[in-house]
Amino acid sequence: MMWELIAANRRKSLMLFIGMAVVLCSLGYLIGVVVHPDGGGRLGLIMAVAIWMGLSLMSTFGGGSLVLRLARAREVSPDVHPQLYNVVEEMKIAASLNHMPKIYIIDEKAPNAFATGLSPDDSAVAVTAGMLTRLNRDELQGVIAHEMSHIMNRDMQFMTLASIMLGTIVLMSDVFLRGMWFTGGGSSRRYRSSKSGGGGVPPQLAILAIALAILGPIFARLLYFAISRKREYLADACAVRLSRYPEGLASALEKISSNTLPLNAANRATAPMYIVNPLKPKKSALSGLGATHPPIHERIAILRAMSQGAGLESYQSAYAGIKGGSRPLIPASGLRDHSGVDIREAHVEPAKDESARKQTRDVMDLLRAVNGYAFLICACGLKLKVPPDFEEPKIACPRCKRENEIPKAQVSDITEAAAVVGAMVGTLAGGGAEEIPLATRARGAGAESDAPLEYRRRTNGWESFSCACGNLLQLSPAFSGSQIRCNKCDRVSRVI
Repeated sequence: MMWELIAANRRKSLMLFIGMAVVLCSLGYLIGVVVHPDGGGRLGLIMAVAIWMGLSLMSTFGGGSLVLRLARAREVSPDVHPQLYNVVEEMKIAASLNHMPKIYIIDEKAPNAFATGLSPDDSAVAVTAGMLTRLNRDELQGVIAHEMSHIMNRDMQFMTLASIMLGTIVLMSDVFLRGMWFTGGGSSRRYRSSKSGGGGVPPQLAILAIALAILGPIFARLLYFAISRKREYLADACAVRLSRYPEGLASALEKISSNTLPLNAANRATAPMYIVNPLKPKKSALSGLGATHPPIHERIAILRAMSQGAGLESYQSAYAGIKGGSRPLIPASGLRDHSGVDIREAHVEPAKDESARKQTRDVMDLLRAVNGYAFLICACGLKLKVPPDFEEPKIACPRCKRENEIPKAQVSDITEAAAVVGAMVGTLAGGGAEEIPLATRARGAGAESDAPLEYRRRTNGWESFSCACGNLLQLSPAFSGSQIRCNKCDRVSRVI
């Protein structure tokens, strides 16, 4: 019944969206009348709608990529963090999405995440490096399920259009008020001419336009924030249904909200997209109405009050118990599925050293991997971290002074043995043949581009090696596969 919930969610948000549209059109009409009394109202209305539609088209064709660039996010392959890729894939299947969202990592130590994209077919999930090192698998699954719920519910499309409408209202109000300030004399002459029968602007209409220019953006912001808070609650409810483990998301929200590190990639425009507001809200009498996210303690309390199951009915019951009141969060059409969703058991996590020093080291290594660093293990055991702009063919180990170069994947022993046998058979069949170099034999057994490659891993930490095409491949501590595919030449290398 998720499609019914999505439809009901759209209807409720559409009413708030229409309220913002009324503010936009009214503001455009009044500004037009004040600027040009003779027929300017219609022109102002057309200009307001045109500006909003123009910005909406710009966001449609480049909004998602723009947000990712503002957040300084980098797209990563599954090999950089296999666990993250597996969790995203699990939640994509649970949400019944047709396309796998792209995965990005943000170069920040502060834990947080957001989703973007105007459609499920062109969506992306971005997480910070700090979140990957601080959250366990259940907590990470809860966060990804929350972001996947935003994609599934089409929240990003609606919020993008609403934020652009809000930006249009603020832009028009600011331009109008600044124009009134700099052309006050001319405006007053227009008002006086209206009293003397010159067809100017009535003072009452001018006062109404100024009042709407001041109060309109405030009212539009309150509507926008109301939409945002409602959708965060619904994303939590859907996330628990996808992951079937409320404590995972509750614990993740607790860790993210207790963070004291700044998220430098966030700003006022992108802050509402994150799972937890990365900016410290200013405390005031209207701080609750002007908040982009619901109170974090209420979200956690609701999740931990879900003792009857992980379905939408259980979340609605917990929501009513924590928030009070008779107004339901989830419409009746979204609660028709009475089959229920059982809460699963927690994943068994391997023992880890949770020291602050190790967490910091893990974050830094992940950031280096995202930025193209090479990780080399010297024979003395020291891990070398080579920056991507290092142009020397070798690097000296600061401990043992040994020269190290980035290792390359080699043609596997199995291929070489097959080539030798093939050459021997050819020699016997042909009555003798001259000695063929080993590299030539390998090419004879199969094209060099098709010969399997292999890399022998030395440790369980970060390691890097070059593919046959020269592309740098990275193995993370979480990598547990038996092979890795090059994203440049599509060649597979065995990892042993």
